[in-house]
Amino acid sequence: MSLSSCHADGFRGEQMTESTHEEPRPIDLKGYLTPVPDEIDAVELPVTGVLPPELTGRYLRNGPNPLPGERTPHWFVGHGMIHGIRLREGRAEWYRNRWVRTRRLAGDPYLRQDGTRDLAAVHANTHVIEHAGRLLALVESGLPYELTPELDTLGPCDFGGRLTTAMTAHPKEDPVTGELHFFGYGVEPPYLTYHRLSADGELRRSVPVDVPGPTMAHDFAITQNHVVWLDLPVVFDMSLVGRGMPYQWNDNYGARLGVMPHDGGDVRWFEIEPCYVFHVGNAWEDEAGRVVIDGVRYSPEVWHRSWTSIGGSTTPAGGPVAAAAAQGGTCLYRWTLDPATGKVHEEQLDDRWIEFPTLNDGLVGRGNRYLYAVADDSPTGENGVVLKYDTRTGASQAHELGRDHVSSEAVFVPAADGRSEDEGWLLSIVTDRAGAASDLLVLDAADLAAPPVATVRLPRRVPAGFHGSWVPDTN
Repeated sequence: MSLSSCHADGFRGEQMTESTHEEPRPIDLKGYLTPVPDEIDAVELPVTGVLPPELTGRYLRNGPNPLPGERTPHWFVGHGMIHGIRLREGRAEWYRNRWVRTRRLAGDPYLRQDGTRDLAAVHANTHVIEHAGRLLALVESGLPYELTPELDTLGPCDFGGRLTTAMTAHPKEDPVTGELHFFGYGVEPPYLTYHRLSADGELRRSVPVDVPGPTMAHDFAITQNHVVWLDLPVVFDMSLVGRGMPYQWNDNYGARLGVMPHDGGDVRWFEIEPCYVFHVGNAWEDEAGRVVIDGVRYSPEVWHRSWTSIGGSTTPAGGPVAAAAAQGGTCLYRWTLDPATGKVHEEQLDDRWIEFPTLNDGLVGRGNRYLYAVADDSPTGENGVVLKYDTRTGASQAHELGRDHVSSEAVFVPAADGRSEDEGWLLSIVTDRAGAASDLLVLDAADLAAPPVATVRLPRRVPAGFHGSWVPDTN
């Protein structure tokens, strides 16, 4: 496919009912959330320890970063900014940060005058991935934006006009076939659409999936033979349009997981206890043919406490949220779905507050042993931790970051000739809680409790963000 076909200017928008817009209620982004005011470049970054020569490529991380003077009503709302660190043969060659130059950054509204959505007028602030030679900045409300290796913006990508929905920020690449599985969700039927790209980047399949309403489907999972859907009770609310993120908990919606063959067809649904899941760790089929999903679970009470802390609505739709004391937080959780019996087994695997689960991507959709996550591992949330879970034995290992340090998602990079699943490194940007300085941390994934393999001092603080990728050199 030619480059120009990926950067089409015309898209078929989706109809959206008109509503009364209210002025946003801005929140203060302070400390490690504070946006940076500009784009910079720096070369030959100082390194403590020894960078493994195998780490030759770019570590990239996306996150929201409003323009100077902008106030945001929700942490999730802000123009995408990519932070990149170039490593080569034991050196940290450069750091640079760039806003993703979307139509939204240029001032175009998400809603056109006719009420349709402009799927290119988005923030592109959630993830950055590479597939079939394309570097894509992603956000679940619209189209991906293609970037150059130097992080300049090329333009929106609709895969030759074939993609007419938004694209999730959490696509899954099958490590065997090289296909990229993803989906888009919207506010009018079809609320959910499954898509699949070939290994060479052609959009080959798009299939509507029947769900009862406009649920906020942030993530999903794949196994060797199936797609696993999360149909959960955080739902679009028209009354909140214009006030940040127009989604909130709805007690009447229900909660279920769905299992669908890769090529589409009937979805087998399994009812579960009400919860929300932003991020799945992995899913696979066990020897008995059951589908097992590990993810980070939010109870209704924890959802409300977390959502309101970053600017979300506090008013539940469809009934009151249980008034039980909000003890505990997000936790690693497992659902086992048995197609033979139609039953679900639910199990909490840990009681620590965690987020951003990652794994060796060579085992996406297959049975992995290890998961990695980040946490604030103290009652006051002062001690940042990178965690490693052994999901077979239940054991865990922690790398303590020390008081008042916060870790971003830890991205696993496999060793070139690694013989075990955890032979490789974890890369994460660590920032002090006051937002004064940041480092790129390189940890030994096989011995997480050991001191860092290397630390790259970054030329500026990097605000807390969402997801990132390691993009190795191909030559």
